Amino acid sequence: MTIEAIIRNAYDESNKGVRTGDSLHEVEEIRSYIRSAESIIVPNWNDKKIMVINSVLEEFGIHPATHLQVPTSAVDLTPMPAIFKARMALDSTESDLVIARGRLGVPGSGSMLVIMDKKGRILSAALSSPHILHHKSVEEAVHDEITTALLRLGFERVA
Repeated sequence: MTIEAIIRNAYDESNKGVRTGDSLHEVEEIRSYIRSAESIIVPNWNDKKIMVINSVLEEFGIHPATHLQVPTSAVDLTPMPAIFKARMALDSTESDLVIARGRLGVPGSGSMLVIMDKKGRILSAALSSPHILHHKSVEEAVHDEITTALLRLGFERVA
């Protein structure tokens, strides 16, 4: 079953009033999509973030991401910078998957790492509180966010 098929099925279940929540099959389909993605991009200007993301992807047996160095500062003017950064990357590439990290919302709201499929659908995400509260380095925060985004889908470390 494809992601499109599970979306249609979930809609039909909701429409009939019989949907009882996410199924294991739906989660497995998302994991399968992420595992099979050959073209993964990370849009930003920070080499450290891509290195951290790729080290975590390797731990989980997922193809490494390519660094898409594009100016992303314009998305800071949007209501959801992390989401808009991912969408900007999708609109300018032909990738299977985008992993983007940016501010969650207004300044002071913390950050979000989002994993999005080639159609702009969110597959997983993770949040961090504002840096001033968690005191982690950028590398530590990115590591925790990408790890959380994968673990919440039931991925297991292979390395």
